[in-house]
Amino acid sequence: MSIVAAGWGAVSPAGWTAADLIAAMQRGEPLPVEEFVREGTTRKLRARKVPKPATRPAFLAHARLRRTSPISSFAVSSSLEALGADRALVEQGTIRLGVVYCVMSGCVNYSRRFYDEVLRDPTTASPLVFPETVFNAPSSHLAALLGATGINYTIVGDPGMFLQGLAQGAQWIERGLVDACVVVSAEESDWLTVEASALFEPDIVVSEGAGAVYLKKTENGTTLEAVTDAFSFNDRAGKILAAAQMQAELTQRGSTDLLCDSRIGSAREDHAETEAWSSAVMPRSSVKKILGESFAAASAWQCVLACERVASGAAKSAHVSVVGCNQQAIGARWVKA
Repeated sequence: MSIVAAGWGAVSPAGWTAADLIAAMQRGEPLPVEEFVREGTTRKLRARKVPKPATRPAFLAHARLRRTSPISSFAVSSSLEALGADRALVEQGTIRLGVVYCVMSGCVNYSRRFYDEVLRDPTTASPLVFPETVFNAPSSHLAALLGATGINYTIVGDPGMFLQGLAQGAQWIERGLVDACVVVSAEESDWLTVEASALFEPDIVVSEGAGAVYLKKTENGTTLEAVTDAFSFNDRAGKILAAAQMQAELTQRGSTDLLCDSRIGSAREDHAETEAWSSAVMPRSSVKKILGESFAAASAWQCVLACERVASGAAKSAHVSVVGCNQQAIGARWVKA
């Protein structure tokens, strides 16, 4: 038996389901950009935000989620979509579920709000928002909703962390520590993140949302065939070398029908990945060019797209290439079992 993607889910600027994401990718047109002005300034900022859901998600009635943050709502919604019918088995305790939550920017929104409140008037700084500054808050809310008591990790790093999360979840299953594992990434945009990103690349449009892949061991399905080593870098020259090493290791694992890359449409930011795959001849999809830069969540979107394409028969296999913004280059390969 193999480790397969038994389900996947997504929340993105395109909507609250993986189908919304896939439809946006099929249209191939970058989603509209929202402009806003930070309080106290006149500078305009740009971002792609998740639209309000058509109906209030039922899970928000849970005691842990009534007053929770959007980032947790994104993580929970995408994870429940990925789990599908197996959610009931997890809640009954029939399936021992592991949770790996991967994040880069995370709950910076709430840290910024809390410190802003402290600076304005320390006597009124509300501890009610403080819990949401904890990076593990979304995965904790998800486990509480499901009643899942299995291993629960939060991995903080650059966009490549989602693929490391896949490798971690697969290892837990192989070692029998859990029966199945949901790997999820979620990010929530904030003016602080948007402004910080603009310092490095003004053309980047930051976005928000979540993506989740539900892994378990079965005989048939979209198989996670490989996750490469993580090739670290700390400067631009190192990034080019790391991207080339990732590409070489990934293609040694086999040919593919589709490349889901992490390019965003900026020549400077995309240079290393563009060079690494310059000789590859295959159809390519770049989710960030359509949905924006959502850091770890964008890598999850890449995997959601790859899994959907393989499962639907549109491709027999798919490479996922992630060249992170400041840490690592790493890849994964999905195939039809």
